[in-house]
Amino acid sequence: MDNALRTFQAWDYVVFSCLFVVSSGIGVFFAVKERKKAPSKEFLVGGRQMTCVPVALSLTASFMSAVTVLGAPSDVYRFGASFVIFGVAYTLVVICTAELFLPIFYRSGITSTYEYLELRFCKLVRIAATIIYIIQTILYTGVVVFAPALALNQVTGFNLWGSIFATGIVCTFYCTLGGLKAVVWSDAFQMVVMVVGFLTVLVQGTSQTGGVNAVWERAQNGQRLDVFDLDPNPLRRHTFWTISIGGTFTWLGIYGVNQSTIQRCISCRTETHARLALYFNLLGLLVILLCAVFSGLIMYAYYESCDPWTAHLVQAPDQLMPYFVMEILGKYPGLPGLFVACAFSGTLSTVAASINALATVTYEDFVSQCFKNISNQTASWISKGLCIVFGVCCTSMAIAASYMGSIVQAALSIHGMCGGPMLGLFSLGILFPCANSKGAVGGLMLGIALSFWVGIGAFLYPASPLNTHPLALSVEGCALNTSHLPAAINASTIAPFISSSASPPVSTPHGSAMAETWYSISYLYYSAVGFVSTLIAGLIITFLTGSTNPKDVRPGLIRPVCDLFYFCSKGLRRQCWCGVDHEKDKLDLGNTDMTDDGCPDYESSVKTFNIQDVAYTNSGFVKDAQA
Repeated sequence: MDNALRTFQAWDYVVFSCLFVVSSGIGVFFAVKERKKAPSKEFLVGGRQMTCVPVALSLTASFMSAVTVLGAPSDVYRFGASFVIFGVAYTLVVICTAELFLPIFYRSGITSTYEYLELRFCKLVRIAATIIYIIQTILYTGVVVFAPALALNQVTGFNLWGSIFATGIVCTFYCTLGGLKAVVWSDAFQMVVMVVGFLTVLVQGTSQTGGVNAVWERAQNGQRLDVFDLDPNPLRRHTFWTISIGGTFTWLGIYGVNQSTIQRCISCRTETHARLALYFNLLGLLVILLCAVFSGLIMYAYYESCDPWTAHLVQAPDQLMPYFVMEILGKYPGLPGLFVACAFSGTLSTVAASINALATVTYEDFVSQCFKNISNQTASWISKGLCIVFGVCCTSMAIAASYMGSIVQAALSIHGMCGGPMLGLFSLGILFPCANSKGAVGGLMLGIALSFWVGIGAFLYPASPLNTHPLALSVEGCALNTSHLPAAINASTIAPFISSSASPPVSTPHGSAMAETWYSISYLYYSAVGFVSTLIAGLIITFLTGSTNPKDVRPGLIRPVCDLFYFCSKGLRRQCWCGVDHEKDKLDLGNTDMTDDGCPDYESSVKTFNIQDVAYTNSGFVKDAQA
């Protein structure tokens, strides 16, 4: 290791500033270009004219941003390469989203995903789901804002809280510049920056560690390559089952029914483009995942005998990656700036998409419902004002995120606690024609209660180290050579931690069976808990209060899963329709001009697509049918 501690140099600031200016410039360009078009249509769904490639890059950048850049390599460094199994979860999630959920949302022509819940159940369900989504997104976005501020604090010495507030101000400003087109294209650029930043670290890190063989050998000796742990114990933090099954439920709540994702998918010009965007996005997810995993392995090989965290050279595990970057790239002007820009620009994409989605659902589900006759100019000002409000909320939440521990676990825990019940709610409506509004409300309440119970309990009573399984880290090399350590740290101060495990021992409250079992369940199962409880409770309450008559359910709101299996006979498919006449739905759609994909043509002249007493204009926006 280089004995000189390095900080940002002038060229690092130049590179960092240039990348940020380009990202902001894209937003300004589209804000100016689209300023004369209809504000609501262009701002919310980009005129439904986006193509698959930029949308795919945007989706990847938003959900694999600073949390992945900083947190995933640290997770691999401490717990091993089992993180790569998330690739299985990503694959299952994208397939389910593209084939099960997307067709319902796209063909309905909705702007807010929660409009579906009013069409399928009632307004109360829609409002409750919207409120839960707003809380979930503010919590998650706060974690994402905190992550790059932490990186800046580590590598530049900026004040941590000053960085958080600066990040929040910049993101809020960026989000209010333009609509969805600005978000999507700037995300696409930031995705490229993210990959370049990762590749720079991979190449230089491998070179300084002694080559690929040396990295692989050290990782193997340190048990970092023991990937497939088939232990079915749900209390274990990361095993094959918790990641593949729990990870699927967690990410399906993020992709399948999340406003931020669906909003960009329905902005595509056809359903085929929307599907391709999801599948191309899967390739991006896998690329970023592999980059993060290999970065973690390289970082472990580099610090095999001198762990900076145990030696107290960094204050938190998630500072390991930026610390590593400064050591291997510090002598190359501009490269540390490129990596930090990678993390920071990824955060801009995530926060911009989240705030845009928050403003959209708030406007569509609350403002437009209360004030029916709002002019386009007024709607535009209200939307921008909502962006500012949510920017302030997310920045405030970032302060609380500093107390959540690992940013990856914190982020996925938030999505699990809120996303699982939401996934169960939408699945109840889409897959079960019999479900009624009482079952939807009751199931959602129980799902939220159980998932938050286990999530908050786990925060108050952290899991035993026996369940988290941190792998051993050493500081023996630090004790042999302390010339590169800060003056406050020497061989005597790190001696107690030599040959210690991943962290100094932390006392955990004991004496409660609940803390040792229910609260110790893997954070990846929070979503599954919410999903299963919402679905089961919803069906039980439905049967107790009287199932919905299938003849009263619009076929366009139900997705017959049997139709996905083309080898099924026509008779079997009809039986699986549970009384819902999907053939009639096809005849009704035949009276509406369609695109090549079999979807309503929203760009045709003044046509409406009627679903359950609600009409959709040629732009795809909801208006009251009973005018």
